[in-house]
Amino acid sequence: MAAAETAAQPPDHPWAGRARWCTVLTGFGDGERFLSTWSAWRADPRAPPLLHVVAVEPRPVDPSRIRLSGAHPELARELAAQWWGLTPGFHRLRFDEGRVLLTLCVGELPAVLRELAFRADALSLEAATLTADVVKPLARLCRRGTCVSVMGDAAPVSEALRAAGFTLQAAAQGLVGHYAPSWPVRDLPNRDVDVQPGRCIVIGAGLAGAACAHAFAQRGWEVRVLDAADGPAQGASALPVGLLAPHQSPDDNLLSRLSRCGVRTTLQAASSLLRDGEDYTWTGVVERRLDDPRPPPNLGSALDPWTRAGEANTWHHDAAGWIRPAALVHAWLTHERIGFEGGRAACALQREDEAWRVLGVDGDEFARGELVIVAAALGSAQLMPGALPVHPVRGQVSWGPTNGTLPCATPVNGNGHFIPNALVDGSPAWLTGSTYGRGDADSRPRDEDHGANLERMGVLVPDVAEVLAARFTQRQVNAWSGVRCASRDRRPLVGLMAPGLGVCTAMGSRGLTFAALSAELLAAQVHGEPWPLERRLGEALAANR
Repeated sequence: MAAAETAAQPPDHPWAGRARWCTVLTGFGDGERFLSTWSAWRADPRAPPLLHVVAVEPRPVDPSRIRLSGAHPELARELAAQWWGLTPGFHRLRFDEGRVLLTLCVGELPAVLRELAFRADALSLEAATLTADVVKPLARLCRRGTCVSVMGDAAPVSEALRAAGFTLQAAAQGLVGHYAPSWPVRDLPNRDVDVQPGRCIVIGAGLAGAACAHAFAQRGWEVRVLDAADGPAQGASALPVGLLAPHQSPDDNLLSRLSRCGVRTTLQAASSLLRDGEDYTWTGVVERRLDDPRPPPNLGSALDPWTRAGEANTWHHDAAGWIRPAALVHAWLTHERIGFEGGRAACALQREDEAWRVLGVDGDEFARGELVIVAAALGSAQLMPGALPVHPVRGQVSWGPTNGTLPCATPVNGNGHFIPNALVDGSPAWLTGSTYGRGDADSRPRDEDHGANLERMGVLVPDVAEVLAARFTQRQVNAWSGVRCASRDRRPLVGLMAPGLGVCTAMGSRGLTFAALSAELLAAQVHGEPWPLERRLGEALAANR
């Protein structure tokens, strides 16, 4: 009887025992296939710790259609809650504490396939989305043995699929099979290739380092974070409060698209790890464009949660707010697989066998790992093979207690920014700034920078500047000043510089926007996972660009 019962049990899913699994899905529709995959992953004790679903959909449905999905109502509600701002491009949605990652690619399938950079474990394809010209690009995403299912009438493309190397057989709703070309394919990996987590050393405990530590700990690495300072977030990440908002341009340029990806990623981290109202608040931000009357780009209603036009040359960014950077750093580092060590000034790295040695000022080794990530701001350059193109940027913020009501209720940005009511040391405070001193590495506060901040505030929020001017003249204003690390083009430097050696630095004045996104990009590159953004956008952050 026991033998008969054992024989009757269904076979394991192909993902059983894997570290991660990635399915490509075309024709997302109301999300039912994604929800079914997610539900099966939840129910399977042998499912991989990390599930990636990359879905392609030219025209995302209204969120109400997802909420009405009957088979998985609880999961559908979670999906619908993140179903906003789906402009053309890639959107990374996170579920189950980041263990289920949906990369929604909004665009036509041929164009999307050109932007994907990974190998899939399974293809779940709607026949109606397939044409002969997308079959070879789909095959290039496969490992030998990648599962494939085609739902619907696949007759028009079945021969093209077989010619590309897929073995197929008829199934109840279409075709099923595997990628199994009978000819050698250059650089074709085996399906059982998985990066095994080990020891990871992160050098730097600011936003970039903490984000990397958390991303790799989530993937099973034992992470040690080293910093020359005694505690985390002692450099530029010690800024009391920072503003998080998309950097939108009228022509939707590269930075605009990058910043939307980054803001979404950071908002996800803040909402899951921080205390709303104390460590961050999703307030929205008003952008004063002064003498620039151009409207936002014409991307349809999907852009509205990001940017919409207001009156008198203003844009409104709903997906924006303020965050305490140090709170986010500490939250990222509070993970069972992460340990922090202060007072550890890394001076050199040395490759030995399959690991990297981290050496101190006297040449002694104080850390070793199969993977080292350098996120040490300006200190990153001396640790990397070849000089990184980084330079210092000094910034000073002016701030004070919010006593009474200011004639401004929502944060404002433009040429500088003003935050009317955040929390600094547990008390309501306003903040304004920041100065931008390229090439200046002196972090000491300066009176003239207070004057520059007041002058900028007089243009940005003149009513507020009038109320607060006396505090500046009477020197009743506090200062925070720090030195940030920036690249020549003001974009982060992210990527693998050598086997087992990565870099994630040069966040500049946009650490809140780019740290979490950069960490996820680096983790994807190390593990061969889907990138959280289009390939051309990820390449715009490449450290060796």
